[in-house]
Amino acid sequence: MRAFKGIVREGRVELPEGVRLPEGTTVTVTVGEAELLRATFRAALRRNAQRRSRGRRLGPVYTAAHDAE
Repeated sequence: MRAFKGIVREGRVELPEGVRLPEGTTVTVTVGEAELLRATFRAALRRNAQRRSRGRRLGPVYTAAHDAE
């Protein structure tokens, strides 16, 4: 049995470059508690950063002098 370290991105485990597993290989994924907590916190922080409000965009400003022309 060999062990490989990988990273989950978009629901898929990405293995280091050069690691090739034959099609149909059965694998077992084990997640350590510390890694799971760290990944959960990182995902929560990333999600909150995307939800932050953006500055309001102001439309054109019209003045009385502009309307008098």
